[in-house]
Amino acid sequence: MSSNGQPPRFAPTREEIETLALVALSRLPSPFTEHLSDVVLFVEDFADAAILKEMELSDPFELTGLYSGRSIGQEAQTGDGPPTVHLFRRPLLDEWVETGVPLDALITHVVVHEIGHHFGLSDIDMHVLEDMVTL
Repeated sequence: MSSNGQPPRFAPTREEIETLALVALSRLPSPFTEHLSDVVLFVEDFADAAILKEMELSDPFELTGLYSGRSIGQEAQTGDGPPTVHLFRRPLLDEWVETGVPLDALITHVVVHEIGHHFGLSDIDMHVLEDMVTL
């Protein structure tokens, strides 16, 4: 127990981040939800070195999420894997602490942004979609 009699609070786990992401995804309106069954969600502590190199990032804390795959409407190629959304726990937690934005709102923001890439949305469209999800 901590000095205030409460159990110690630890940083949210990957599983807790995944739960928040799944809640955000579940709030997406139709027709978006109808096109998400093949999208795979991963929660990892950091992006790996290959991703950072590809993104030309030297600091792993700079990347909170990543969409990989073809946008809806792009022709699939032989050998394409399923589209994926990666959330990077440690950068998300740092941003959460630094900004004071509620964690569920931050996760929703990143998830909507990454899913927006799946649909080929513009940044403006992503903001509109995020507003629909957070209402």
